[in-house]
Amino acid sequence: MTTKKRILTGDRPTGKLHLGHYVGSLENRLRLQDEYECIFIIADLHVLTTKPSKDEIAQIEQNIRDLILDHLAVGIDPNKVTFYVQSAVKEVYQINLIFEMLVTVPRLARLPSIKDMARNASIDEEQLPFGLLGYPVLQAADILLPRAHLVPVGKDNEAHVEITREIARRFNNLYGEVFPEPDALVPNIGTLPGTDGQSKMSKSAGNAIMLSDDTKTVEQKVRGMYTDPNRVRADIPGRVEGNPVFAYHDAFNPNIDEVNDLKERYRQGRVGDVEVKKKLAAALNDFLDPLRERRAHYEANPDVVDQIIADGNARARAIAHETVQMMEEAMGLTYFR
Repeated sequence: MTTKKRILTGDRPTGKLHLGHYVGSLENRLRLQDEYECIFIIADLHVLTTKPSKDEIAQIEQNIRDLILDHLAVGIDPNKVTFYVQSAVKEVYQINLIFEMLVTVPRLARLPSIKDMARNASIDEEQLPFGLLGYPVLQAADILLPRAHLVPVGKDNEAHVEITREIARRFNNLYGEVFPEPDALVPNIGTLPGTDGQSKMSKSAGNAIMLSDDTKTVEQKVRGMYTDPNRVRADIPGRVEGNPVFAYHDAFNPNIDEVNDLKERYRQGRVGDVEVKKKLAAALNDFLDPLRERRAHYEANPDVVDQIIADGNARARAIAHETVQMMEEAMGLTYFR
């Protein structure tokens, strides 16, 4: 039996991942897979909370495959972690239903993230689906289904983990100890700006470099990157701080001496954007080449990806069955079974 603490983390399958995802989560997951028992949920039911179209739902299956491929490409080891598809583990519906009885509507309505999600999905208050209001409860079901101890989240999602802790505590107080109260694991990780200088990289905003982009695409995107808008010629001293090109150099160029030299010359007006971007494109492609090789291997062997998902679903179902059994016994819901 494993003595490692168990982590639950994951993503909604909304498309391929980009360099911002690598900096914000994937790099951390590479480390976590060796330190913890990691369970990665592909949260397809959460996609439904913002009322997607039928065409968007039809894309979920391919998005799931792309999500797995991106994880494998960066070096996540399927022998060390468990990937599973949320909707394939039916116990999550049962756990979610029971948890809905343990939290109040006003408590959920106070979460600013719910209003933010509704606004981002262009949903007004009168049209707010019950499922979106209950998004944190479904998250609690995801986290507590494997009885996770830790949940890696960004600072803005700590409140959702606190809801989970409250639900676990209330269940345990009412019925007996079943769940650990999971802690939020907030890594000290920065964010990567978009190529257009916006504060966040986003595929929908068209300012992202994808982990699956080929060499030419990366070069093209880097050439079009936002730099210092006040620097109209190479001989004008430029600003390094807040400059996306240098943020990417810091994150992905391992040649520290080269980066420092470029920064010094940029500040002095002794290097042009063309050279800075050319060296950035080379560094990014050097970083992405091993990812492309691993991704191509798995794309050429789709049965391997299918098996990873099937094995993960089976393991998650076994854990979920055990959890539901523990819940029912604690609650006394064992009659006529």
